[in-house]
Amino acid sequence: MKSPRRGRGALVVALAAALLMPSTSVAELNAVEDWSQHAVGSKGVPSGWRPYETFGGRPAYDFSVVNDEGRRALHLKSRDEHSTIAKEIRVSLRATPVLEWSWKVVQHPAGADIRKRETSDLTGHVFVVWPRFPGPLRTRLIGYAWDASLPAGSMERSRKAGNVMFVIVRSGTQELGRWVTERRNVYEDYRRAFGEDPEDPRAVAISIDTNDTHSTAEALVGRIAFTSGATGAALRRYLFASQFFTPCI
Repeated sequence: MKSPRRGRGALVVALAAALLMPSTSVAELNAVEDWSQHAVGSKGVPSGWRPYETFGGRPAYDFSVVNDEGRRALHLKSRDEHSTIAKEIRVSLRATPVLEWSWKVVQHPAGADIRKRETSDLTGHVFVVWPRFPGPLRTRLIGYAWDASLPAGSMERSRKAGNVMFVIVRSGTQELGRWVTERRNVYEDYRRAFGEDPEDPRAVAISIDTNDTHSTAEALVGRIAFTSGATGAALRRYLFASQFFTPCI
């Protein structure tokens, strides 16, 4: 039987150990990912992303790149397992503090409640990561989540690792099966979560988790980018235009 605390701690250790290595790429226009360079139908861990195995997580990486309602996206499915992937980034939170992404949640894990260690599962959620050694003690993560019941705007500390904070950005089931776009000021969320100004993050991670409730979940994640409040509209025009571009791959 797995230890939930060890499972979350293993994720933190893995992210810290790998992501503190020097990065060789700079996200163009602070666009972390738009999936346009991945062939539709490709499965598993996308190129440019790293897999992370957590203790007891039994990751299946049931991921595939799809076109959905005219959007290129990563389709995530999970059945009684925990899969996490991460991508290194270089971003200035002072210049571009707003994380913007689109997603569609199809199914929440039945019986999940992140306020309890034994049911701490979530449909696809997006992490911003500040990896620092020693990982279990100092690495910090903010997880942006769509929860079935907790109120939007609430913040919950992980019951498995005290340095992981969840921000509930959307709540309920009314919008299941619909694409929605989220925008969060990561700089301000970090100050609210940890009580101090943040350093620049080093990674973004995507995770889907059903191994505590032994259930299933499904979600799609579209484009992910960092923007500034002043220039966010310009970047959104870029992201909108890019959805009509299909590379020859």
